[in-house]
Amino acid sequence: MKVQRGGREVTLTVTADGTEAVVSHVGAALVAETADRLELTAALSRELSALRQRRSPHDPGRVVRDLAVMLADGGDALCDLRTLRDQGALFGPVASDATAWRVIDAIAERDMLDAVRRARAHARQRAWKLGARPAGPLIIDLDATLVTAHSDKEGAAGTFKGGFGFHPLLAYLDCPELPGGGQPLAGRLRPGNAGANTAADHIRVLADALEQLPRDVIADADIVVRCDSAGATHELLDFCRDGRLRFSVGLDLTEPVRDAILALAETAWRPAIGADGHARDNGDVAELTDQLPLSCWPVSSRVLVRRERPHPGAQLSFTDSDGYRFQAILTDQPDDDIAVLERRHRERARVEDRIRAAKDSGLQNLPFRDFDANAVWLELVLLDQDLLFYAQTLCLHGELARCEPKRLRYRLLHCAGRLSFHARQARLRLPRSWPWASDLAAAFARLAALPAR
Repeated sequence: MKVQRGGREVTLTVTADGTEAVVSHVGAALVAETADRLELTAALSRELSALRQRRSPHDPGRVVRDLAVMLADGGDALCDLRTLRDQGALFGPVASDATAWRVIDAIAERDMLDAVRRARAHARQRAWKLGARPAGPLIIDLDATLVTAHSDKEGAAGTFKGGFGFHPLLAYLDCPELPGGGQPLAGRLRPGNAGANTAADHIRVLADALEQLPRDVIADADIVVRCDSAGATHELLDFCRDGRLRFSVGLDLTEPVRDAILALAETAWRPAIGADGHARDNGDVAELTDQLPLSCWPVSSRVLVRRERPHPGAQLSFTDSDGYRFQAILTDQPDDDIAVLERRHRERARVEDRIRAAKDSGLQNLPFRDFDANAVWLELVLLDQDLLFYAQTLCLHGELARCEPKRLRYRLLHCAGRLSFHARQARLRLPRSWPWASDLAAAFARLAALPAR
């Protein structure tokens, strides 16, 4: 094999007799330490203490933390826990695959998902006090996604797109001003044939999401629930109104809505605005509230509509008119500037980035035969997204704080180093030539500098 040194080809000889002090996946230790620093590991241990067997040396809370770190590191099956187990000097004792499975099975069998959720809420409260709290209104995005099953697993069924698998519903907190981008709040695993607009499922996930928010924050916070047209149900919006939550949901272009749009005078339209606050080259917004009967919706409901020219080559549908494509929004937000409200709803598209990251962190593969065990796996995926968000928000700066999991793993999490011990002290040396070595070292220093409770 040939390698390059100083622009010249050099023959490489490979042997297996190197020092044992070299460790890999050093950056994953930052994620594990984040869990410990935010008291997530201790909270998991406390909440899951009833699962610990007398003779087992492995604490169930620690096992759950290690599983979350493994998923954040790129694993997508239980056997990938060996990635941590083989780095014992860095991660300490890591449970076997059989022990990890027994913990997952026990959580599912004893219906202890709420215990894991309480531990996540405890860590979130701690993280928000340290700077991971979003500014402005708290915006909760609800969205469903499809997860393909390649075998006949319990709960897998045909999907509306002709596939086969599951149809989980997820909730994320939009945090555009924070480096991590968005925090996972809640999720429910559902069969593949679950309805997209099932109000009961939306209400359950939204209720779970609200339980994740610190009590002292949401007492007087403005909370907005965003969803596509699947959320335009009377049950969900009544739940929002009863909980003093604002809503912004998509509205189907029914015949009355379409007639009201076409009846609008040209002077009723005003330019839409982009993320930078300036008018967009393509797009206008208008309000239809006075042109529609809205008595069946919550009081103060409003209907906004956006029109835009489709991009070249796009196929128009029967609801399009005069070369315009229309989208309607149902909201009860009182802001006078309808362009701001429309832009805020359009920013719901960021939840797609969060779901894509979840699928790159374990959600793409639900590995178990049992439905309840896969529901636990989904909660572990949300947990590992929690940890990545906290690590990026509290410990990283610049591009590294915003990059998605795949790039973060390459640059930081999978970095190797040399671990040495002397005088009861450990020293981890990162390769000087690695472009992001100083960033990783600084991240460990910032984590260590976080104030204790």
